[in-house]
Amino acid sequence: MKIFPAIDIKDKKCVRLIKGHFDRKTEYKITPIEQAGELQNYGFKNLHIVDLDGALTGKTINLDIIQEIISKHDLKIEVGGGVRTLDSIKKYVEIGAEKVILGSAAIKDKEFLKEACAKFRDKVALGLDSKNGNLSISGWQENLNIKTTDFLKEVNNFGVSRLIYTDINRDGTKASPNLDETVKVAMMSKCPVIISGGVSSIEDIKKAKGLNNKNIEGIIVGKAIYDGDIKLDDLAKEIDA
Repeated sequence: MKIFPAIDIKDKKCVRLIKGHFDRKTEYKITPIEQAGELQNYGFKNLHIVDLDGALTGKTINLDIIQEIISKHDLKIEVGGGVRTLDSIKKYVEIGAEKVILGSAAIKDKEFLKEACAKFRDKVALGLDSKNGNLSISGWQENLNIKTTDFLKEVNNFGVSRLIYTDINRDGTKASPNLDETVKVAMMSKCPVIISGGVSSIEDIKKAKGLNNKNIEGIIVGKAIYDGDIKLDDLAKEIDA
């Protein structure tokens, strides 16, 4: 199972949000580029990056920082945050991102998602953020009356190359991931699924691996790293274990 340490970028700094609230933000002293380098030194191969400025503006605000991370470090990067146009996807693909994550724009406009998958084969990841079983968009500020699983059925044949499933109620809370729901999504999905939200301990990683679900590709770890609940040397032992 791939382990994706998370770097959330806001105002050129590493930050973490609680349940997506910008007013519940923790800033960390280490820069995104330094953090990426440290993660590579520990042996991590994959990285999950969110441009929070991009999420607020719909523009690739931190493209230069992400480009520097990709050029300096031998890491496979998935990146998202306000990716709303084919041009934004193109910019990330051109700088070497392995996957570009589409969220709100793809959910609001399924034709955009279909076109993106056709134009950028094997590059488009879809972020499905779920609260009490229903989709949320726009930085989780807008809850839709659409079941996450119903939406997945509609777009399952579009050619999405990766699905990132986040339980919003768990995100940033370190309350353990919602593995039961993730397994349901993975059973339906025609592409590999990444677990996101609530990872609090090495035990959570081991439980996820213990599912032995061939369609669950990996797990994202964020706040627990920065707060010291998960030590990087312990997490690194799980990379190839």
